[in-house]
Amino acid sequence: MTVTDKATSALPRDLAANPRLARWVSVGPDGTVGLRVGKVELGQGILTALAQVLADELDVPLDRVRPLPAHTGLGPDEGLTAGSTSILDAAPAVRIVGAAVRALFVAEAARRWGIDPVDVALEAGEILAPDGRSASYADLAGSVDLDVDVDADVLVKDVDDARLVGSSAARADLPDKVAGRPRYITDLRPPGMLFGRVVRPPSPGARLTSVGEVRADVEGRAGVEVVRDGSFLGVVGADEHAVNRAADALGESSAWVEEDRLPDEDDLTAFLLAGPHEDIPALAEDQATTGDVRRLSARYSRPFLAHASIGTSCGIARWEEDGRVSVWSHSQGIFKLRDAIAQALDLDASAVVVEHAENAGCYGHNGADDAAFDAVLLARAVPGRPVLVQWTRQDELGWAPFGSAMVTEVSAAVSDSGQVVEWAYDVFSQGHTTRPGYAGVPGLLAGAYLEHPLPAPAATDPPPAAGGGSTRNAVPIYAVGPRRITGHRLLETPIRSSALRALGAFMNVFSIESFMDELAAAVGEDPLAYRLRHLEDPRGRDVLEAAAAASRWGSGLPEGAARGIGLARYKDRGAYCAVVAEVEAEEAVRVRRLTVAVDVGRVVNPDGVRNQIEGGATQATSWTLKERVRFDRRRITSVDWESYPILRFSEAPEIDVHLVDRPALPSVGAGEAAQGPTAAAIGNAVAAAVGVRVRGLPITTEAVVAAIEAQPD
Repeated sequence: MTVTDKATSALPRDLAANPRLARWVSVGPDGTVGLRVGKVELGQGILTALAQVLADELDVPLDRVRPLPAHTGLGPDEGLTAGSTSILDAAPAVRIVGAAVRALFVAEAARRWGIDPVDVALEAGEILAPDGRSASYADLAGSVDLDVDVDADVLVKDVDDARLVGSSAARADLPDKVAGRPRYITDLRPPGMLFGRVVRPPSPGARLTSVGEVRADVEGRAGVEVVRDGSFLGVVGADEHAVNRAADALGESSAWVEEDRLPDEDDLTAFLLAGPHEDIPALAEDQATTGDVRRLSARYSRPFLAHASIGTSCGIARWEEDGRVSVWSHSQGIFKLRDAIAQALDLDASAVVVEHAENAGCYGHNGADDAAFDAVLLARAVPGRPVLVQWTRQDELGWAPFGSAMVTEVSAAVSDSGQVVEWAYDVFSQGHTTRPGYAGVPGLLAGAYLEHPLPAPAATDPPPAAGGGSTRNAVPIYAVGPRRITGHRLLETPIRSSALRALGAFMNVFSIESFMDELAAAVGEDPLAYRLRHLEDPRGRDVLEAAAAASRWGSGLPEGAARGIGLARYKDRGAYCAVVAEVEAEEAVRVRRLTVAVDVGRVVNPDGVRNQIEGGATQATSWTLKERVRFDRRRITSVDWESYPILRFSEAPEIDVHLVDRPALPSVGAGEAAQGPTAAAIGNAVAAAVGVRVRGLPITTEAVVAAIEAQPD
């Protein structure tokens, strides 16, 4: 082992905010090392990757590290598990924590043996003296106090000495999931648990006027209690089936006041362009192009998208007799959820404890936080009893926050040589976050329906330092001359939107990369060659060329099939990802194959990166070809799998992922890198296959036919 790299006095942000070692790591008397981070397992394998980092620093076998669930009372606050930042933020912190813990155990062994710590070695979890004496972490655990702050000057191991980082270690969470053993929040059964169900309003903004005579009958049933607070209505009881029947009966008998508040589903462009807006000047370079240039422009759009998790949201809460609240949630931000619950109910944050429990993977801000708050409100009516609230499919597809509909307008000036010499881009969108605590409000669904409703302003955007929202990846990766890029965030809307995987990057990359293809076609160049002509970033060129080579770009394909390409660097500072889509477009659009090249810096777990890229590309294929939230002027209508179809297993493309490893560079996340490039590659391939371009997502058979029919004779 070589310990040469100083952890530097400038600690990683998450560790500087949570310097106490005991909040990160514990060592049990049996030598098991507990790792508790603030990032949560959402099915992306993050806890296994971080366990690899810790095991390397401690020189212990990976199976000795036990990842523990994030917990507001016991673990570090690392904010959100979002934006492909878990490895970027948590891995450096865990590395230094591991080094600091190792140093304390080495110092204790050296003290016992009366030798200098530099003479102590570690091997496979054993701490060794030159004369053959040894001790384990278990032997020393009782004498080493981890309730101390990290030493900022601790030495971390040299990256070349890594045993586990860079290897495809087996996921710690998968055996239980494959075997069907209890692991998810829906499997939890705390003593005395009751079941709860919320009776949803018939439409967003509807107000409850009466529950009806059926309430007395429902409450007369053994163990079933009706809970009402303003327009929040729910049922609690010991029998889940009785609770569901009672909720259905209440829903049918209750009276609500509704209004036609939703926009015209078939004219979302007009809705988004009408405003009022907050203008977001992302980039404004002087544009004074003169001479003989050709100007081209295009408009692209996408509809509202649902998270559409196959496993629905769930929350468990227990309201203690003394007013303390315990919550189990699959939230992406348990500390923010804790604070939002406290704010909503006028509690001290210290009275609320939230522990993470796994559920079906989310792709941004889904219904997890809302389900947890539902459980809290119902648990308040039955102090001392845990209450589990499981959302229905209709809840999940109709009431979880949506990814915003978006419209983009792009124009460029092209010289006689085909070079882009000026670029202008506008993106119109709702905001991309209503996460708990946004805009200073709790941001929990049920809060808007209480007797004293909580404010629910329009969605905001994350700050530019976090990658932005509407303007995420709105700046092209290419050298295109002076650029003007502006976002326009809608300030008034009846439709709740929030973070959906990649936020605005999905649409912005689709638009930019589609337009690059249109420009290439206008000047008569191959789309790959045209991109390379405008691409100065060497890492971008590497992934683009790697994807093209692996896909056999330029080779022949059967009639009715074509290839398309897309490229982006996520958030302009994260992973580079290039995708080549091979599409068949005859009777229907079918993506046959996706070839992906990705550069995430230093690869911690190659199999984990591939899994993330494959998952993102598959989901992006579903968004691009199928998904669209449907509604009339009053209600969301796409509340089942028939009205909101997603990609079927039989329709999933073959995906071939190639990793461009950069072991000397910092690791960045992979989870959101493939979304935009995949959509663009598919859109470009469809245009190449059928000879017309569909600029509005999803690219359905009907959309392709409409584009063909719209062509001038």
